[in-house]
Amino acid sequence: MMQSKLASLTLKGFLAFGLFLGVLLSSFAASAQQASPSLPLLFDARERLARPDLSSLVRLRFLTSVDFPPFNFTDQNGKLSGFNVDLAREICSELEISDKCQIQALPFADLRDALAASQGDAVIAGFAVTPELRRQFVFSRPYLMLPARFVRNLAVPLDGKTAAALSKHPVGVVRGTVHEAMLAAFFPAIKAEPFDTKDALLAALKDRKVDAAFADALQLSFWVSSPASAKCCALFDGPYLSEQFLGEGMTIMLRQKDSVLTSAIDHALATLSRNGRLQEIYLRYFPYGLY
Repeated sequence: MMQSKLASLTLKGFLAFGLFLGVLLSSFAASAQQASPSLPLLFDARERLARPDLSSLVRLRFLTSVDFPPFNFTDQNGKLSGFNVDLAREICSELEISDKCQIQALPFADLRDALAASQGDAVIAGFAVTPELRRQFVFSRPYLMLPARFVRNLAVPLDGKTAAALSKHPVGVVRGTVHEAMLAAFFPAIKAEPFDTKDALLAALKDRKVDAAFADALQLSFWVSSPASAKCCALFDGPYLSEQFLGEGMTIMLRQKDSVLTSAIDHALATLSRNGRLQEIYLRYFPYGLY
């Protein structure tokens, strides 16, 4: 059975692709005028992971998809682009194997079988790490966590700057999602108002039918910066991370037999985190930040 992409809902169906690109381009200009949002470091700065010998490696074939913007998508010129695509290229550069590096896009549903059949060497496409997948594959160390966030309607006065200020206000969530469960577990004093879809939730927030919402920071970050929000709202408090509810984070999936390659990728990720190049890629696609 195909595993879902990381996060309870992807951007597919949430933002039209053209709108996504417009928001992204306008964000680049705006981000130059504001403080850079920091990417939390997932590697200890003192940690030094060994760099395995890859001299015998013939090629490194990354597999991804094109339906998970801003992580992997096809741009207006038909070029494979995105956070994961740029990260794969940086990994190859750091390992000094750029001339052996290939990146191929397949339908998301085909990625797992393609990796198992050795049609590629590593999948970088937002697979959620599950016990079932761990029985067949190995995963790199996480390189990005997707947090949950509150978003508030700016017209609603709040008595405070933390989530405690929402205890007397209706807060919307999408029914049946991990974010609904996480809100109940983390903030039992908050009155949750469930909605059937993310679109219905955000419409209610914009129209002040709820005062705030709790959802995936990735989607909320782009929505508050897009024309769709009409500048009604802003991210509030957080971020909130939970492996129990949100998983282990963004990782790279490899075959179990490729332990040397897995160690090499972990080495590259740690180095990119330490020298700031991972932060540069993050700001390229998330200039307003997720955190």
